[in-house]
Amino acid sequence: MSTATTFFNRSALGQTLLSFKRELFWVAVFSFFANVLLLTPTLYMMQVFDRVMISGSESTLLALTLIAVFFFLTMGFAEWVRSRLMVRAGARFDEVLHTKVFNASFESSLGGGPGKNVTQGFADLTQLRQFLTGNGLYAMVDSPWTPVYIAVLFLMHPWLGWTAVGFAVVMLLLALVGHRLTAPRHAKAQDDLIESNAYLQSKLRNAETVEALGMLGNLRRHWLAIHERHMASTANAHESAHRVQAVTKFVQYSQQSLMLSMGAILAIQGHISAGAMIACNALMGNALRPIGIVVGTWKQFIDTRQSYGRLEKLLADYPERQAAHVGDEVRGQVSLRQLVATVPGRDLPILKGLDVEFRAGEVVAIVGPSGAGKSTLARCIVGIWPQTGGQVLLDGHPISEWSREALGPHVGYLPQDIEMFEGTIAENIARFAAVPSEVVIDAATRTGIHDMILRLPKCYDTPMGEAGSLLSGGQRQRIGLARAILGDPAVVVLDEPNANLDDAGEAALMRTVQELRTRGKTVFMIVHQQQLLAVADRVLFLENGQVTRFLPLVAQNSAQLGKTQP
Repeated sequence: MSTATTFFNRSALGQTLLSFKRELFWVAVFSFFANVLLLTPTLYMMQVFDRVMISGSESTLLALTLIAVFFFLTMGFAEWVRSRLMVRAGARFDEVLHTKVFNASFESSLGGGPGKNVTQGFADLTQLRQFLTGNGLYAMVDSPWTPVYIAVLFLMHPWLGWTAVGFAVVMLLLALVGHRLTAPRHAKAQDDLIESNAYLQSKLRNAETVEALGMLGNLRRHWLAIHERHMASTANAHESAHRVQAVTKFVQYSQQSLMLSMGAILAIQGHISAGAMIACNALMGNALRPIGIVVGTWKQFIDTRQSYGRLEKLLADYPERQAAHVGDEVRGQVSLRQLVATVPGRDLPILKGLDVEFRAGEVVAIVGPSGAGKSTLARCIVGIWPQTGGQVLLDGHPISEWSREALGPHVGYLPQDIEMFEGTIAENIARFAAVPSEVVIDAATRTGIHDMILRLPKCYDTPMGEAGSLLSGGQRQRIGLARAILGDPAVVVLDEPNANLDDAGEAALMRTVQELRTRGKTVFMIVHQQQLLAVADRVLFLENGQVTRFLPLVAQNSAQLGKTQP
């Protein structure tokens, strides 16, 4: 097995690239014809100057011209075919990988910290696809022909060959020096741009607070300092790149004239013919053309190599999930087995070895002071906390082994921060699935928001972007609750479900939880107020990441439990 094959077989991305060996083979075949036929101008000029100009035969000139035009047509056809092959290969490459990258990017976002760019995988995939269909790959395919053209120059005369070698070395040195000079500056300019845009976007998201508190001037001064730093680093990077480009153009223009001068000297001395003098200049251009493209696309090549590394790591860290457990029926029995939840950069775990049994069909209230780990426990129960130890069992099977697609309809989750997605209210409640409208209306009716939705401009078809200015925080929370209970899920996890509710909304919430208990659903509620304890069967006290008490709730001690809330 070749070294390249061994390298690519190390990763899923490498194996995907290896699956395009057939396309690369045919690209190489058509590149062979295209590069061989690039000798046509050289041979044509030599024949015109050395044969036609001496003989004065117009018929010979016509025949040579027709042959040259035929070869040019063939060369153009070869170029077109290989370009078409690579465009189709790039499209198929994207088709093979885009689902894997989407899934891997989504899973990485579950554990993403602040500032993590979860869309980087798509940008890297685009970078790879563009490299596969752009000039960079053609330069790599054509580069092996540079020694062939230089060898032809050596056959014409050694001086011509050594001149070509000298210019090739200079061009390669320019590429290396240019990269060392410009790459760090471009990287800094890019980092400063990301920082400037991130700062600006974060402030625009809180425009109302900025306006109300008169913070605009202060924030503008902070942003201008960041922006000016970005502009300075960008100018520095551009100046460096322009200097390298100026030197590169000087070398490219000089090589044409110097090669022609070298050919003229050899022609005057009688070492080569006048036709060879003209042809050597064209041959020199063919020899250095791939190197010139490599120099021009060097930054793209470096960016592509970095994109390949990041994409390879992303797919390796978040591989495709294997066949997972799919239960015929989800009963809602939840068990914690020495559950530990950690977060990068924190020495102590958030949850410390929880070992608890929850019965199917019971309502559990989770209480405790701020920072005790309640929201983390909620995310662990639904299986979305990335750094865990121990196990969360659902009906006796680890939650991580369940098929998320199959389990999703059986789990309801209302997070602390309600997030509505771009689309209509009906689509948000339906989780963007193709469900009957009756099911959506039923979920809205059970949470008491059906009448409120009917009063909106387009009822259930009102876009969330349009409704955003019409809905209060409590109404959004109740829409999120309707989404959570859609389709009678077996397990429902509610993280502070009454945080934004008024009395009417809280009463509707309690009726919804009571109905879920009547239907035999397992409900977990993170609560901070005494009222919701009235609908709980048991209360779990969490403090400093540990269970301090887990008690059944009886009428006579509900008030006592409420008083213990922070």
